[in-house]
Amino acid sequence: VSTENAEVSEENTEKAEEKNATAELQKKYDELNNQYIRLAADFDNFRKRQAQERESLINYGAENAMKKLIEVLDNFDRAKTVIDKTEDLQQVKDSFDVLYKQMFDNSEKLGLTVIEAQGQEFDPNFHEAVMQTPTTEHPENHVINELQKGYKLGDKVLRPTLVNVATEG
Repeated sequence: VSTENAEVSEENTEKAEEKNATAELQKKYDELNNQYIRLAADFDNFRKRQAQERESLINYGAENAMKKLIEVLDNFDRAKTVIDKTEDLQQVKDSFDVLYKQMFDNSEKLGLTVIEAQGQEFDPNFHEAVMQTPTTEHPENHVINELQKGYKLGDKVLRPTLVNVATEG
């Protein structure tokens, strides 16, 4: 009987140890699962914040540009009123020049620059060749004529300059 009791006691001890090991594994699993859930929620919140910040930056950038353009529109309104009342062509030209300069200056403040092309070597990163003219007056593969201005915003080309390029004549 005492051997049987020892075997039963040993069996109960093994079951108790197994139960404890299972309980510890379950506890560890629950802890890791809770950490995972919190991490997933934190990442989701981070992603939402990033999207909101990106949208805010886009809107703020557009807002800044629009404020600069509103100044120009105000002056166009003033010029239009003056043009309707004047017959002095020089005054109209002067008003146009002031408006053009203001528009260009405000654009430069926002980072817009003109891509220089005239007389430059053709560069497909900044120029788009829409014509080629055989000539001996200009070096081969150089821009003869600028047909439409190109613009960059910082380092990014917004629109390449449309050009006429010299070819061997």
